[in-house]
Amino acid sequence: MGCISPLGNDLELTWDGLKNGRSGVRRIQSLDPEPFECKIAGEIRDFNADGYFNVPKDARRSDRYVQYAVAASKMAMTDSGLDTEKIDPRRYGVMVGSGIGGLSTLEREHTVFLEKGPRRVSPFTIPMMISNIASGIISMEHRLLGPNMVIVTACATSNHNIGEAWRMIKFGDADGFLCGGAEAAVLPMGLCGFSSMKALSTRNDDPEGASRPFDKNRDGFVMGEGAGVIMIEELETAKARGAKIYAELIGYGVSADAYHLSAPSPDGSGPAYAIGMALKHGKTKPEEVQYLNAHATSTGLGDVAETKAIKLAFGDYANNGLMVSSTKSMTGHMLGAAGGIELIASVMSIVDGVIPPTINIEEQDPECDLDVVPNIAREVPVKVALSNSFGFGGHNASLLVKKFED
Repeated sequence: MGCISPLGNDLELTWDGLKNGRSGVRRIQSLDPEPFECKIAGEIRDFNADGYFNVPKDARRSDRYVQYAVAASKMAMTDSGLDTEKIDPRRYGVMVGSGIGGLSTLEREHTVFLEKGPRRVSPFTIPMMISNIASGIISMEHRLLGPNMVIVTACATSNHNIGEAWRMIKFGDADGFLCGGAEAAVLPMGLCGFSSMKALSTRNDDPEGASRPFDKNRDGFVMGEGAGVIMIEELETAKARGAKIYAELIGYGVSADAYHLSAPSPDGSGPAYAIGMALKHGKTKPEEVQYLNAHATSTGLGDVAETKAIKLAFGDYANNGLMVSSTKSMTGHMLGAAGGIELIASVMSIVDGVIPPTINIEEQDPECDLDVVPNIAREVPVKVALSNSFGFGGHNASLLVKKFED
């Protein structure tokens, strides 16, 4: 597993921040935030892409979201112990997507066009900004010749890429995948676009307390950025090469709300169906799940709708044993990268027996009356965990992982 997040630029720092309830949200530093209604974000800090590319100049020809994706993928590849000299490269693929893609490239080159004319626009503009290019570059960096594609479903992007990679392995088309998502949209257009929807928190005087899923006084989500990438591999193949196995991916559910451009279906039926499908794939009863990493973004409608979905999917157990938390309270909403980071958090909850908290719970919303592990992590054995991701357009995806027992 590999990650770049507002809590730190590797797995160890990110997980340490999550289990200790630290927020990575700060006043925006990468641009002047004064003109914007929202002046806070979960930005990546102290990151240098050069060391992650085989050819350093390739980093300078890559959008920031690609840089994060390549870095997280290289970490995941190293962590996996996979020796590319000893595999059939056509049996290993890449599915690392982005919800928005190369927004910084688009903004920069559009400014060049307006100020200097069309002849000065970079020839790298299109390759740098398209949402599939991170996956392509990662395959080039590691010479992986297997299935290479990207699914773009806004904030469900990571989960869909991981889930469909899992499906291709099960179908026999590959032995392994680098999969997940990356995002770098803390930019003027990103801030303006989400602000004009009234989607972002304006708790600018309290950045660390701004992202507060399930809290009664939440006022919108906080943008985050980074990447979360995992290596998933067919079990017998992984065992044969002596791989370090964190957990087993056993279920994947997908559905649509078919309701609204950005609002969730208020009854929660769409996500509930995806959760149910993941449980069915994993041959898992609802009461066998100890931890659910919620999509919960800190929006008024979304957190309530997900609460209803969880109750629909888990029945009485939703309020009698299931522990639910939103790590977005610490990272902000990393959009297309969210699911990758959150699956990693779910896996680490199994590995370490620690459920990360939902921080900033001061007065829990009575409509979100779940055990949301408020403010302090909980040390309990976790055998099965589920991670939800939902995207604008009504795209729902749930992933189910369990403790690996050989």
